[in-house]
Amino acid sequence: MGKILLIDDDPAFTRLLGEYIAEQYPLLSVDVCNNPLEALTAIRRAPYDLILIDFEMPTLDGRKLMNFAVQSGIEKNRIVILSSRDADFLHEQCPMGSCLAVLNKHEVRQKAVLDMIFSSLSKKAVQGN
Repeated sequence: MGKILLIDDDPAFTRLLGEYIAEQYPLLSVDVCNNPLEALTAIRRAPYDLILIDFEMPTLDGRKLMNFAVQSGIEKNRIVILSSRDADFLHEQCPMGSCLAVLNKHEVRQKAVLDMIFSSLSKKAVQGN
């Protein structure tokens, strides 16, 4: 089973995305952290195939969490930054190569990219069984 860590301070968004993943990609499991400080422990605790991080959160922003994850041994290509900001801003903040992708979480076209990532992870989970 593919394992995802979703870090976002918006419980409504994490519930919606978690339910979507469970329905569309049953081979993927999602752990949710709505508190970025609690996410530090989660990052260290379990190996994740993918970490989705909200860019803007109180107390600890997504860039700091991304850097912590990388320093903890998570490969950059297993991290996706999500935000309400436009793509140009996100690419300035997280240049190519700093993570797998930076996506606007409210744009339909960006959802298609996220679906491709989930689909690929789901296929890997099938092959691993």
